[in-house]
Amino acid sequence: MSEQYEYVPHLLLRRRVRDIASGAEGELMAVINENVSDTGLACWMELAYIRGASGREFTTSVANVVPAGDGHARL
Repeated sequence: MSEQYEYVPHLLLRRRVRDIASGAEGELMAVINENVSDTGLACWMELAYIRGASGREFTTSVANVVPAGDGHARL
């Protein structure tokens, strides 16, 4: 996989968010448009990097990110 990526602005950066796929909460640290392919064909995806309470970061699709405490609002 080539190391290709670009940072994407997001309204919830540095705010508390929830990943609707896992239910985990944390602070949105970055949104990155990243080539996630391990083949010769590029496959770009916007990934949200969220820092949980333990201090470890996890990723999810940016489409799964909502403000914490509001399970229905999507940005």
